[in-house]
Amino acid sequence: MAVIDAKMVAALRKRTGAPMMDCKEALVETDGDMEKAVDVLRKKGLKAADARGERDATEGQVFSYVHHTGKLGVLVELGCETDFVARNEEFKAFGRDVCLHVAAFRPRYLAQQDVPAAEIERERSIVLEQTATQMAGRPKEVIEKAVDGRMSKFFAELCLLEQPWIHDDKKTTGAVCKELVAKIGENIRLRRFVRMELGG
Repeated sequence: MAVIDAKMVAALRKRTGAPMMDCKEALVETDGDMEKAVDVLRKKGLKAADARGERDATEGQVFSYVHHTGKLGVLVELGCETDFVARNEEFKAFGRDVCLHVAAFRPRYLAQQDVPAAEIERERSIVLEQTATQMAGRPKEVIEKAVDGRMSKFFAELCLLEQPWIHDDKKTTGAVCKELVAKIGENIRLRRFVRMELGG
C-alpha cells in the first residue's frame, strides 16, 4: 500500500482545486495513483454539481462581446450563488468564452426545452420520413434509434447547452458549465443570451 504524504495531497489539490480531505481520501482510495485520484474527484465533483443545480443562483454577471467590425454583438447572463464567485477569474473566463461561442456557433435557443414543440414535431416528421426511406426494410426500432440520433444532432445545432464547446468539441457547453460548478463548488447557471448581427 502506498504511503500518502502531504506533498502528494498538495499536488492533487493544486491540480484539481478539491478540498484537502477529499484529495487525501481519493489518494487512499486509489492507492496513491494520481491519475485515478483525479478521476475519482471529478466523478465526485460532478455528482455534487448535480445536487447544487437546484440551489438559487441570484448573483452573477452579464458578459458582452462585440466583434471588431462592430457588426456583431453578444450578451450572456451567467448566474451564480455569491458575489464572491461572480468575481472569480475562472467564472469570468467562462462567461467571456460563452460570448465567443455564441458569436461563432449561432445557437437559437438556450436548452432543448426552449425549442417550440411545433418546431420539434416538424423536424422529427421530416427526419422520420428521410430515415424510413434510407433504411427501408430495417426493423422499426432500428429506424427509431436512428431518428433519435439525428434529433440529437438537431438539438446540438440549435441549443447552446447541447452544442460542442468552442474549445473542446468532445464536451458540450452544458458539460463544461457543470465541470465549473464541480470545481468552484457553487451553482452556476447560464440563464440567457442575445446574439445581434447587423441586418440579421
